[in-house]
Amino acid sequence: MVSRYVAGETIADAVRAAHELRKAGLLVTLDYLGEDTTDATRAVGVAGEYISLLEKLAADGLTADGAVEVSVKPTAVGLLLGDPEQGERTAREHIGQIAAKAASLGTTVTVDAEDHRTTDASQRIARELRAQYPQVGTVLQAALRRTEADARALAAAGTRVRLCKGAYNEPVSEAFTDRHDIDKSYARCLRALMDGPGYPMIATHDPRLIAITAALGLSRPAGSFEFQMLYGIRPDEQARLAATGAHVRVYVPYGGDWYGYLVRRLAERPASLGLLARSLLPRVSR
Repeated sequence: MVSRYVAGETIADAVRAAHELRKAGLLVTLDYLGEDTTDATRAVGVAGEYISLLEKLAADGLTADGAVEVSVKPTAVGLLLGDPEQGERTAREHIGQIAAKAASLGTTVTVDAEDHRTTDASQRIARELRAQYPQVGTVLQAALRRTEADARALAAAGTRVRLCKGAYNEPVSEAFTDRHDIDKSYARCLRALMDGPGYPMIATHDPRLIAITAALGLSRPAGSFEFQMLYGIRPDEQARLAATGAHVRVYVPYGGDWYGYLVRRLAERPASLGLLARSLLPRVSR
């Protein structure tokens, strides 16, 4: 089961998965698993892992035109080290090193979202890095009450914004907890991004939201937005969308922290368990 949702533990595993997805006409973003790092040596090691990953991707011809990019969680590279100011500076330096390497190899970085306590710092890091590396992306979570305002502010020319529902168990003061309220927030944020001149990255497996995105995309220039889905989730739909000419990027996690990744996602949002079960049904039925 794990191998369906996580590419493996090594760079070689990640690159193999990227090759397979590219052959299928899909774009890729790779995430080296691990977050909430409180050890400075570990943070340096994670940054180094991304540098090595990017070098291997480029050597295999996978980075041209951003076909395969990377996603980095700020807490994995030092956001929680020391006081908040020191942690943010450390994370920005490490992600800046990764962004510089990515840019030199023809691709880019997306600064991943985590729980609401990291949102301001993560957005500042992405904004500051965009001044030097314009393709650096940021991530918004529709579950957070603040996100509609953030989406409107970021729906600007030259911004790459991934919109997802959010996988963290947030307090009700910060986030919507009812599934329908989250869906409505997502739809509002989706429209704000798709109506703007930026580059929306619409991360959803929800058929209704995919249909809304496709309809809104009819009034946009070709290639001005993309769909994103998780590795192993609805691969047939990924292929279907790509066959229509849409840009479809697959979010591929890898690394030794796969157990924590799966457990956290299921624990943080129990609805994910239903998605996991439904995604297994075609294989079970065969």
